Amino acid sequence: MRFLTVRLLPLVLCLGVLATREVCAAEPRLNLFIWSEYIDPAVVAEFERRFTCKVVIDLYEDDGAMMAKLQAGGAALYDVVVPPDFRVPALIKLNLLAPLRRENLPNLKHLDPKFLRPAYDPEDRYTVPYQWGTVGLFVRRRADRPLPDSWAAVFDPAQSWGPFVLLDAQRDLIGVALKYRQRSVNSADPAQLRDARDLLVAAKRRSVGFDGTVGGKNKVLAKLAAAAIVYSGEGVRGVAEDAETAYVIPREGSVIWVDRLAVLAEAPHRDLAEKFVNFCLEPEIGARISNFTQFASPNLAARPFLKPDDLKNPAIYPPPEVLERLEMLEHLGSTARLYDEVWTQVKAR
Repeated sequence: MRFLTVRLLPLVLCLGVLATREVCAAEPRLNLFIWSEYIDPAVVAEFERRFTCKVVIDLYEDDGAMMAKLQAGGAALYDVVVPPDFRVPALIKLNLLAPLRRENLPNLKHLDPKFLRPAYDPEDRYTVPYQWGTVGLFVRRRADRPLPDSWAAVFDPAQSWGPFVLLDAQRDLIGVALKYRQRSVNSADPAQLRDARDLLVAAKRRSVGFDGTVGGKNKVLAKLAAAAIVYSGEGVRGVAEDAETAYVIPREGSVIWVDRLAVLAEAPHRDLAEKFVNFCLEPEIGARISNFTQFASPNLAARPFLKPDDLKNPAIYPPPEVLERLEMLEHLGSTARLYDEVWTQVKAR
């Protein structure tokens, strides 16, 4: 009888669950693949409550790692991914994204039209904008010098701001090296790319190494570095933690980017994934996300719910004269191999 009791115990427990939840199966689950520190945990908890599900989050620190994992079978493991804009064409070409069913996304109406219909997804068939921002310098203030206004703070030894961290992101880092030389972040000129390579190799040798944007911010906060190349949200959050720091966009210009929400082609929970995308496009939810990340929102209807100080902060919403100096990364097609070669050589030397 003792043997029977032990064998029957799981059934008894299951029946107890059935009495309270009607089913004994696991609750629905959403698998989210996203950048580190890129969504408010309270927003995730709200989605779980509203849709009676569990959100399982896996993180990446750079877009190269994201691409590698998706190509290695991650497209069948995750439901939603948040790729940078320039990676979307490759994801579409590789058939890694599912077409969005617009009837399930009524909140598309809240988005700012200037962030819709990009050249690589002209019908917004595969992606919707999530957050946007810039690449800049997060620095510790110095009593003996005004804030740096040039990428020379890392690229010119004579104007060095002190120990610095390089952003471990291929296109962004090569892009700012090109900008420092007054060139396009999408240059296809081999000579210009070799020059950017040499600039980065020299900077690497003087740096304290490569890190993700969160890691770079944390090194400056910990006083392990005087400067780091980071994304704007990390810079703004860093300033909120330590008033002796600042985020600046150098005068030569920089990269402006838009990260986008997408559902993966083999998403195990496609319906729930589209509910999550639509949920993120709700005005109040979109504002809560941006209030947490300190990145800019592409959601026009979210503006009344955004922190007033954030709307006035030029580090989050750059003024027109700064926007004129910013450039978006484009899909490079066959030219991408030149950037891959530059990156491999920078990392190897």
